[in-house]
Amino acid sequence: MPFVSVRITREGNTPEQKAKVIEEITDTLQRVLGKKTELTHIVIEEVDMDNWGVAGKTASEINK
Repeated sequence: MPFVSVRITREGNTPEQKAKVIEEITDTLQRVLGKKTELTHIVIEEVDMDNWGVAGKTASEINK
């Protein structure tokens, strides 16, 4: 039973975009590894920009 966790910043991601990510990751696991789609779990975690850091700065600071 594959479990994939995807973390992205929370900044305007639409439900349709997230559904597409889930679909494509599921399809890739089935195609490449032969995993059953009905047993594949994908979780998208959205992180506030103030809680995501790169190079010592928050994503909020970088996007200003």
